[in-house]
Amino acid sequence: MDLSDLLLPELVAVDVSAAIRKAVFTQIGALAAPVLGFDARVIGDALAAREKLGSTAFGGGVAIPHARIDGLDRLVAGTVRLAQPIDFGAVDDAPVDLLFVLLSPPKAGADHLKALARIARRVRDRALVAKLRGAGSRDAIWALLTSDETRDAA
Repeated sequence: MDLSDLLLPELVAVDVSAAIRKAVFTQIGALAAPVLGFDARVIGDALAAREKLGSTAFGGGVAIPHARIDGLDRLVAGTVRLAQPIDFGAVDDAPVDLLFVLLSPPKAGADHLKALARIARRVRDRALVAKLRGAGSRDAIWALLTSDETRDAA
C-alpha cells in the first residue's frame, strides 16, 4: 500500500528545526505554499486550528497533522522529519519527530478519512518508521513511502 498518489516529493523535508507545534505548522505552510499555490499562512493556520481540536500525535513519535484547505482541488500529503523531537501532546507522552501531513479539499469527506487511514496503517509499521528515521535524504524517505512492500515482495 504505497502513498504515491498522495505524497508529493516536494513536500518531503528532513532535519526541520522547530521547538513547538505552531512553528512546525508554519514551516509546513512555507514548504507547501509554492508547490500548491497557496499562502503559507493559510496552510499553517489550518493545521494549527485542527490541532487545537485535539492532538494529531499517533504515538511512537509520529503525528499525522491534517487540515482541509479552501480552494485545494485534491488530497496531497507530505512528510517532515524533525531535527529534534518536540512535545505534541501524544497519549503515550512520546515526543514527535516524524510528521505525515495530509491536506484535503473541504468537501473531501470520506476520501479524507480513507487517506488518513492509509497513512495510519503505513506508519504502524515499526520497521518502516525506523527506516524513515534513518533515511539519509528526502529522496530516500519519499522512496520508502512510495514503494509498495507487498508488490516488491511478490
